[in-house]
Amino acid sequence: MAVRTSPSPGPPTLSGRPVGLFRARVSGRTTLGPHLVRISLTGPDLARFHSDGPDQRVKLLLPRPGQDAPHVDADTTPRAVLAMSPDTRPVMRTYTVRAHRPETGEVDIDFVLHGAHGGPASQWAATAQPGAEAALYGPVAAYRPPETVAWQLIVGDDTALPAIGAITEQLTTPARIFIEVGERADRQPLACAEDAVTWLYRGDEPAGAGTRLLDAVRAAGFPDGAPYAWLAGEQAAVRDLRRHLVGERGFAKEDVYFCGYWRRGRSEEDA
Repeated sequence: MAVRTSPSPGPPTLSGRPVGLFRARVSGRTTLGPHLVRISLTGPDLARFHSDGPDQRVKLLLPRPGQDAPHVDADTTPRAVLAMSPDTRPVMRTYTVRAHRPETGEVDIDFVLHGAHGGPASQWAATAQPGAEAALYGPVAAYRPPETVAWQLIVGDDTALPAIGAITEQLTTPARIFIEVGERADRQPLACAEDAVTWLYRGDEPAGAGTRLLDAVRAAGFPDGAPYAWLAGEQAAVRDLRRHLVGERGFAKEDVYFCGYWRRGRSEEDA
């Protein structure tokens, strides 16, 4: 069954607005690098989509092989998706909205491409053409630096790059930014000073296998003043970064936001 037009109500986000389900279709694709592609989505539902913050996340619902559209309706929630039969339930993955253009009812979502070894969302993004159907559930954001913050530490891997790009467009304080990508060609221009960003490249090493981000942050000198840290990427890497900041660098726990966007060897549908 195709998604109905009206989004379903849901729990409030940090902005106080409810989340909902939105039907969408691909309106364009842009190659960003050897391992990155941007998929633009549009549709009547997205005229009601609201921005909740620069790191806003959505559940992306994609059709399974053999389906033309994800098997959901207006009342579908992520919990309901997990309760569906594995043969019919849509592929569900969490992604960050890179850009939202309310004037045209469009959102952009960036995908890391993993080739033949990629998961179903990566494979969908690698071949999705204009008109392909999908659905979004959300959004919800968490980037909330205190007003008293003197500087920010932003750390993430490829999966966090869309959120980091959006965050840099709203920065009001100095920042130190560390980003791990596959190779130099996967870098993207960011709305901040070039010397604020440290790019790290894993080359042929599998994503999430090394300690490149942790090593770089551990070796870095930090500015004076009250910090705020935003950490996102592979779950174990983000956990170790937080432990280092709180246990070794003196960050207060409440000043460190961390989110495991993915877990090596696991999908969102795993128990």
